[in-house]
Amino acid sequence: MIISLKYIICFYLSLLAAFTSGNAQKMQSDNGDGTYTNPVIAADFPDPDVILVGDTYYMVSTTMFVFPGVTILKSKDLVNWEYCSNAVPRFDYSKCYDLDSCHRYAHGQWATSMKYHNGKFYLLFITLDEGGFLCTSSKAEGPWEIRKLPKGFYDPGLFFDDDGSIYVTHGYSKISVTELNPDFSPKTKDSLVFTGDIRRGLEGMHVYKVSGYYYLYGTYGGKDGIQVALRSKNIYGPFEQKVVIRDTTPGINFGIHQGALIKTQSGEWWTILFVDSGPFGRFPSLQPVKWIDGWPMVGINGKAVVTHKKPNVGKTYPLRVLPTSDEFNNKTPGMQWGWNHNPDPANWSLTQRAGYLRIKTTRVDSNLRKARNSLTQRPFASYDHKPTVATTKMEIENMKDGDIAGLALFQDPYAFIAVRQTNGSKEIIMVNDGKTIDSVTMNNKMIFLRTIASNSNSKASFEYSFDNKTFRRLGSEFSMRFNLSVFTGNKFCLFNYATRSAGGYVDFDWFRTKFEVI
Repeated sequence: MIISLKYIICFYLSLLAAFTSGNAQKMQSDNGDGTYTNPVIAADFPDPDVILVGDTYYMVSTTMFVFPGVTILKSKDLVNWEYCSNAVPRFDYSKCYDLDSCHRYAHGQWATSMKYHNGKFYLLFITLDEGGFLCTSSKAEGPWEIRKLPKGFYDPGLFFDDDGSIYVTHGYSKISVTELNPDFSPKTKDSLVFTGDIRRGLEGMHVYKVSGYYYLYGTYGGKDGIQVALRSKNIYGPFEQKVVIRDTTPGINFGIHQGALIKTQSGEWWTILFVDSGPFGRFPSLQPVKWIDGWPMVGINGKAVVTHKKPNVGKTYPLRVLPTSDEFNNKTPGMQWGWNHNPDPANWSLTQRAGYLRIKTTRVDSNLRKARNSLTQRPFASYDHKPTVATTKMEIENMKDGDIAGLALFQDPYAFIAVRQTNGSKEIIMVNDGKTIDSVTMNNKMIFLRTIASNSNSKASFEYSFDNKTFRRLGSEFSMRFNLSVFTGNKFCLFNYATRSAGGYVDFDWFRTKFEVI
């Protein structure tokens, strides 16, 4: 009965968050009137590649060191997206993915190329340290098989040609093409086909064949990105280059770049690119494409659109909202969650106590950056610039001396509010950029922790409560950053780590988000 009630509460809160105040756009791009507003997803889904299979669009994005990772979304209309699968449950190719004396922050899975060919889905990606990997499945929902390739390709663009040949484009500033064998080993040497000449950093190429031309669709990256297309009648060139959008208009589309070209069932052309959007990360943006003189020109009159008519896909589909809240009633975390590096499966559970996420301490660690079994998810930004509020209920009576457990915003720097046990006594602490800023003693067996984070002004604060009604602020204001030392957006993080001895545990009853002016 408790689980049923929690499910009902979660469902109600999700609906309330999406539809209160008569403004469904608070959590969703779809305006409900045949238009949408960018970003098409207001959260960290960078380096998108998008394909159409049947009547469904699939998008893959970069998750780097977070697992389950290599997240795939699906949509019927390019506007309303839902989770489909996480193609890589864990990544066991280096002890660094276990946070075993090393880490893979800012490394791990990068810019994935997705294709569908002869009834099979393909995901091709590289990690900067381990090399090239290929994931395959007959269904986007999985299960996926992964295997390491003999050669890795930086920012790969996989392409199956009409004659059965397989190619991959790759490179940074210098773009090469390599033909592959059926087992995806190199069949030829790398052939340099184009050297970026606008500035350094040409990358992220995806390959398309349209009207007899091979198009390489990529970017000169950076916050002020430049999206370009290269074209040639031959896959090996020579290629000519065209800037298809270079928009530095201040606002939500500043520097829009790197992504995929998409043709709808009705023959329309679109592109999903991303924008560096603040501390919450890099948000995908849906833009119309018009072919002019054989070039896929993005936006309208050289500018990216903010609000625009939805793509014509032949039907109208219902609004969908990606989940964020979780009552922890299932045997696995919701697909919005990902562990910071590989988890230790023996030391977390959703079944040892039904309806709760239990996180045990696995070893002694000096700080949150090194702690295993930290569960994270992307914050979503509000379309009307309200802060994002995340709250969790945590039961703490089974902590051990030296344990620190709580709720964080994780990037570089990170900050958190937590309970710390010392000599059998508990106190609430606020840590900002590695330093304990404030503390207060407590005697309760459970606590509510919350953070209020604004992507608009990059500020966050932390609060606690014992009744989920009256919250008290603790510590100082936290200035969030998007730091390339981590290279993913700030994430909400539930954690428990030991500084003296392992074996203690805490139970998280639920995690809920909303948009609110506090």
